[in-house]
Amino acid sequence: MGGGGAVTLSLMMIIFLASISLSYGYDPLDPYGNVTITWDFLSQSAPDTYGIKVSIYNLQQYRHVEVPGWKLEWTWNKSEVIWDMRGAEAVEQGDCSSFKASGAGQLPHCCMKRPVIMDLLPGTPYNMQYTNCCKGGVLSSMNQDPSKYLSAFQMSIGNFLVNRPGSDSPFDKLNITMPTNFNLGIPGYTCGDAFLVPPTRFSDDKGRRRKQTLETWNITCTYSQFQASRAPKCCVSLSAFYNTTIVNCPRCSCGCQGLGGAKCIKSGDEPPPTVLQLPQEPQAAALPPLVTCSQHMCPIRVHWHVKQSYKEYWRVKITITNLNFLKNYSDWNLVVQHPNLKSVRQLFSFNYQPLTTYGNINDTGMFWGIKFYNDMLLTSGNQGNAQTEMLLHKDEGIFTFREGWTFPRRISFNGDECVMPPPDDYPTLPSGAYTIGANLNPSLLLVSFLFLAVAAPALF
Repeated sequence: MGGGGAVTLSLMMIIFLASISLSYGYDPLDPYGNVTITWDFLSQSAPDTYGIKVSIYNLQQYRHVEVPGWKLEWTWNKSEVIWDMRGAEAVEQGDCSSFKASGAGQLPHCCMKRPVIMDLLPGTPYNMQYTNCCKGGVLSSMNQDPSKYLSAFQMSIGNFLVNRPGSDSPFDKLNITMPTNFNLGIPGYTCGDAFLVPPTRFSDDKGRRRKQTLETWNITCTYSQFQASRAPKCCVSLSAFYNTTIVNCPRCSCGCQGLGGAKCIKSGDEPPPTVLQLPQEPQAAALPPLVTCSQHMCPIRVHWHVKQSYKEYWRVKITITNLNFLKNYSDWNLVVQHPNLKSVRQLFSFNYQPLTTYGNINDTGMFWGIKFYNDMLLTSGNQGNAQTEMLLHKDEGIFTFREGWTFPRRISFNGDECVMPPPDDYPTLPSGAYTIGANLNPSLLLVSFLFLAVAAPALF
């Protein structure tokens, strides 16, 4: 094969691999993250009637499921029916006239060919609850709140299709046919087919006895930012005490004014009364963002400011600003990748958890707000921001203020990667300055600091 053919083949392979990555949403910062749905067959009251526990596990390190929450869907194979349900409910009952009433004279809970199941709300009456239910479909990430990354409900299914062709799996005991076309009802998530796994084991009699389910099936759902939204949802701006330049978010990061139906409100203007009367969450969560007019048009801006240098340490200030007039961001989180995060010495106003996905490599961390203090980013306005300062040690051999080293490599907000400025635009050291505090003119530092304080007070 000639040189031109080899180059063409290489380009085709790169495009093919890139398409796979975009389609399946591979996340290098959380390569094993997914949402797993488990169907545990707990009991069998008739040849085709089963008691089933459905559990939804958010096995992602930092991406959570926010309001309006999950709405689980699937397609039955035949004429299956949901007789009863605890901990969740079907959005529609459907036409149940073809099913005989039960002994108590009640119709089935749902007879839809493709049922849509939603979680119950907090405060649901006790007799309708089930263990780990009733969170309104909201699931925390594993790191942010491990007590809320699981949701579960129980249901009784009749007319379950059996006599499926034989399976080679040693765990296939019931010979049932699982439903297909699972969907979480959350933009960006794609679910695969159900597959058999070893039966779930659980404790009984206060832990003295171990029992197991009749059969267990798993469904894996993965997230792709490209499928969730056509445009990014956040951007990053940069500044440093040693340079008067404020590097704004790249132009048209999330949209362009006047293009694609983008709507915005000019800075300083009050939103119209119709905006203030729009439905609040969960309805507002599905509305397109209405943002403050800017060159980037992003609902969320993250500003990274290299604030100060000491002999052995340096200080960074991070400011997250909500520019969306329609949405409060509850239980938000921020993921930052920077090689010096392994040497964080002190953090103010935020929670912090290192994300050590690849062995001893500690260059990624997760930040989130303190409960009842700054865990909610309010809609655009004076209170629509959260700030923290971070003190890091200057690691010998790698630390430098040159070549933009002090700025992050990657930032994500609520699991979606933010648009970074190009490296060529990063604030640089003044010409001839090699070390901070030795070769940098103190007068220049003072002038730079005063300039930033006047030009961008919201960032300080």
